[in-house]
Amino acid sequence: MTGIGQLRGADEICAALDAGERLGTLLVEDGAPEEQVAGTLERARARGVPVRRVSAAVIRRMTSTGAPSPLLALRGRDPEASLDDALERGGALWVLTGVAYPTNAGVAIRTAEGSGAEAIVIDAPHLDHAGRRAATRASMRADWYMPVFWSDARDAISRGRKAGHAILAVENSGDTSPWDVDLTGPVLFVVGGEAQGIPQDVLADSDRVLRVPMGGFIPSFNLQIALGVIGVERLRQIAERSG
Repeated sequence: MTGIGQLRGADEICAALDAGERLGTLLVEDGAPEEQVAGTLERARARGVPVRRVSAAVIRRMTSTGAPSPLLALRGRDPEASLDDALERGGALWVLTGVAYPTNAGVAIRTAEGSGAEAIVIDAPHLDHAGRRAATRASMRADWYMPVFWSDARDAISRGRKAGHAILAVENSGDTSPWDVDLTGPVLFVVGGEAQGIPQDVLADSDRVLRVPMGGFIPSFNLQIALGVIGVERLRQIAERSG
C-alpha cells in the first residue's frame, strides 16, 4: 500500500519530476509571479500533469504541513487512473450503491478523498450528467484529486476481489464493529443509500458486514457519516501500526 502526500514549491516538485515520479495534480496560486511558477508549470504539463489555478485561500487550506507555497502538488495518487490501476495500488476503495441525491454523493466523494482512499465507485444510474456534475460540485472538486467512477457496484466488487481486496460491507444488519476488524490492508468498503441499504446479493458476496454502533431509533446514519466513521477508524489503525 502506497501513501498519498503533498509536494510544496518548485524545488520539491521539480525534483520529483526529475526522478520520474508521476504527480496527480498541480495547484498553482492565481496571481503568483510568473517567474516563480512558469518553469515548473511547463515541465509538469509536458509530463501530462493536470494543472489547476486556484485562489490563495484554497492553497492555504489545502496545505497539510508547513508554510503555503504558490505551487502545491499531489503525489501518490493519479486522479485519472483506471479502476484496475487504482486497485493495483492496494489501498482502500469505496463502493456506493443506491445513492439518491447528488449532494449525498458529493459529500461522500469528499469524505472518501479525505480518508486517503484510492478511488470511489458510485452505482447511481438514475443520476444523469447534470446530477453527476452537481455531485462533483458538492464534493468541492475532490474529483480533481481522486478517481471517481460512475459504474456498476457488482463489477467493481468482482474486480476488487480478483485484485486481492477484502470486501467489507457497512450495514445496520452487521454484527461486527469497525474497531474489531483489521481495516489497514487492501479493502473495498461497500456502503448503501439510507432508503434501501445494500442489495442482498451484494451483502451475500461480502467477506464481512460491519455495523457502526447507533443509539437512536432511526436504523442508519447518513451514508456519509458511516463512510467517515470507517475512514477515520482505518486511519487510526494505520497510525497505530506505524507508530
